[in-house]
Amino acid sequence: MSPKDVSSGSTSAFTPARIAVTVLAILTIVFICVNTQDVTIRVIIPKVTMPLWAALLGVFVAGALCGAYLFRRRANR
Repeated sequence: MSPKDVSSGSTSAFTPARIAVTVLAILTIVFICVNTQDVTIRVIIPKVTMPLWAALLGVFVAGALCGAYLFRRRANR
């Protein structure tokens, strides 16, 4: 019996998943930049008026942090 090669075979930094995530992040940033009007957002009880780009950017950052936390925990298992 010969030992199995366990290498992934791909040492490139440009994997299809990384390219897809990068494209999605760029599209999200473009979407945030073109939405500049003011909106009223209800945050639990108070109503807050702010630019839509700021609200979208806040949600994007919160989602990125949650995703990074979950994937980091999964990698540690």
